[in-house]
Amino acid sequence: MKPTFLRLAGGVAGVALAVLGVVALPVAEVSAATTEPKRTVVYYQTQYRGSTYVSPKPLLDNNTGVTDVLVAALHLNGDGTVHLNDHPPGHSRYAQMWADLAAMRARGVRVSVMVGGAAQGSFQRLDREFATYYPRLKNVITTYGLDGVDLDVEENMSLAGIERVIDALRADFGQDFVITLAPVASALSGGGNLSGFDYETLYRERGSQIDWFNAQFYCGWGSLANTRGYDAIVNRGLIPAAKVVAGSLTDPSLCGSGYVEVTTTLRDTVRSLVAKYPTFGGVAGWEYFTSRPGGTARPWEWAGLVSSYQR
Repeated sequence: MKPTFLRLAGGVAGVALAVLGVVALPVAEVSAATTEPKRTVVYYQTQYRGSTYVSPKPLLDNNTGVTDVLVAALHLNGDGTVHLNDHPPGHSRYAQMWADLAAMRARGVRVSVMVGGAAQGSFQRLDREFATYYPRLKNVITTYGLDGVDLDVEENMSLAGIERVIDALRADFGQDFVITLAPVASALSGGGNLSGFDYETLYRERGSQIDWFNAQFYCGWGSLANTRGYDAIVNRGLIPAAKVVAGSLTDPSLCGSGYVEVTTTLRDTVRSLVAKYPTFGGVAGWEYFTSRPGGTARPWEWAGLVSSYQR
């Protein structure tokens, strides 16, 4: 389960980049990810530590091999607003962030927005009031020229509801747009689930429209202490390794359980998965700002190590 520290808000103003004199870039070309192996995915939710801005750009500047940055967490609020954590996406505090992300996109890093997470309500609203809330989500994607969406459904939602969201995203943004989901790992192997709908049924009905799953192997829902949890998903014979990204905590403080040390245990597990599955889907880290071993001073080091383990 992903803790939520900030909220993403709605009346998105497309002024943030203009204020800095930065022209919003067109949506970058993104190859279909169904067979693309070995992604390095970084969740980026803490944009500020106190009053200090945390830039994602060092992930690129330090040649970490990062492929995807997932900006979190977008919330569709009951009062009709949209928040990126605690503020509207167009708030001035995010102007530098959007500029940094645009620079990363210009050099080939995909940037998606994570919707939902531990804070409840966004997906219930998309489920029950789609005509009201989906246009708000679409507006954020369009305003910031995002490459994709990560749907982190940690509340009850109907199968028909999530399929309607996926269908609308694909129709509106095309086949190059990246659609991912972030279930707890056990939900992909017939076990516990936070989303309400059944992921295996979803995959049978919409698997061709889902680029991959950022499966959460932590907080009691799975483990990357070894390969067994990942194997259990692939061995069911439905969801291929290319579409399962192994989600890991980057620091033990981010959840009560499930952290595995990146320089030892996670290294060994990832190397074993790469050897076992030639199209291994990759690794995702929750979350960027405090990632070990560099911590808050050098949080990009985690991504560099994970990328090196997949070569």
